[in-house]
Amino acid sequence: MITCEGLVKIYKTDDIEVVALQGLNIQVDDGEMMAIIGNSGSGKSTLLNILGGLDRPSAGQVRVGEWDLLKITDDQLVEYKRSTVGFIWQNNARNLISYLTALENVELPMMLSGRYDRAYARQLLDWVGLKERMNNKLQQLSGGEQQRVAMAIALSNRPKLLLADEPTGSVDSGTADRIMDIFRRLNRELGVTIVIVTHDLSLAGKVDRVVAIRDGLTSTEFVKRNPNLQTGEDGVRASITDIHEEYVVLDRAGRLQIPKEYLEALNIGGKASMEFDGEKILIRPPKSLKEREET
Repeated sequence: MITCEGLVKIYKTDDIEVVALQGLNIQVDDGEMMAIIGNSGSGKSTLLNILGGLDRPSAGQVRVGEWDLLKITDDQLVEYKRSTVGFIWQNNARNLISYLTALENVELPMMLSGRYDRAYARQLLDWVGLKERMNNKLQQLSGGEQQRVAMAIALSNRPKLLLADEPTGSVDSGTADRIMDIFRRLNRELGVTIVIVTHDLSLAGKVDRVVAIRDGLTSTEFVKRNPNLQTGEDGVRASITDIHEEYVVLDRAGRLQIPKEYLEALNIGGKASMEFDGEKILIRPPKSLKEREET
């Protein structure tokens, strides 16, 4: 579904250039539900904006289905955003129109694209648990209910890809778990590919794979040990390391990002010594001059 190879994004002003993505590689399979994590400034939101057609890549390759987002024209980009991708913002004000009802909010994108289908709009609100609230104005809905309306809006034009930027960032933990359960159901029943950016590692049990981004590059992947295991159903929110296996990501040239805490523990700076003992690759701090002379 998604293929990024050597993806670069550079933001330029008159005085400065900021490299947000430095050759990022990532693959997302059709029908997958996965999460992207990273510190502020790591590049995860930039990646999401590029995949959503909200920003243009500077170099590299980025494909979503049949679309090449590096070479796409402006007219094609409009069609891509209407038909292929749905976007859920953390800030509800960017998803919703306050003076419309929940149902009218979901119907609006259908009208704009010429694909009006009231029955499907009502079905979407039913799927997200708002069957009895679809005729309420937004001020009559809680923050969690408004976020679920935003989920229905993002699916109104039957996209193949659903992107969510911190969808649980402004709700309590119980509502966050319910929202993630809805994502899982939509992924399973509609077959839509879902990519979620989140800071909440305790939600990782709701997805099969988590990709960590650091300094504009993919650094680590967490893959669920048992894909059939769902957490949170008993009210316990497991941490990411409880149910996922951690892997360091290699690019095509064999480069990898060693976790910062490992480097600090070994006092490794700009250089490292690497050895292969026949079974393992060993990475150590460089030998001192005295150690080199002794060998």
